[in-house]
Amino acid sequence: MNEKTYNIGVEATMEIIGGKWKPVILCHLRNQPRRSSELLQRIPKISQKVLTAQLRELENDGIINRKIYQEIPPRVEYSLSEYGQSLNKILNLLCLWGEDNIDRRQTAGESITVLHRDQINPIESNKKKTAN
Repeated sequence: MNEKTYNIGVEATMEIIGGKWKPVILCHLRNQPRRSSELLQRIPKISQKVLTAQLRELENDGIINRKIYQEIPPRVEYSLSEYGQSLNKILNLLCLWGEDNIDRRQTAGESITVLHRDQINPIESNKKKTAN
């Protein structure tokens, strides 16, 4: 096995979940298993080819599970593995930070449409908003 050197721990994190689509895919898998077709609907700008490649990489890294149901046609669902669930706190914070960023930019006059607000932890989100 090749020896790896990281200058800082976040490099190891980004090696696994970095890129344009992996964090988005993982956020959609946080609360429930999803089929590939569901992910394509929820992430309309991703191609089937890229989605498949990203799912394979996440599966190979032990972040997600792939479950094949013996049906005709076969049904495949993806879910966070136990190890992948350890990313939930990070993913939740990324989602909340993104929504706060959108709110800030909208307040500054930028025209932004948000199709789905993340309802990760409404209590924590409300605490944060009332503290501001």
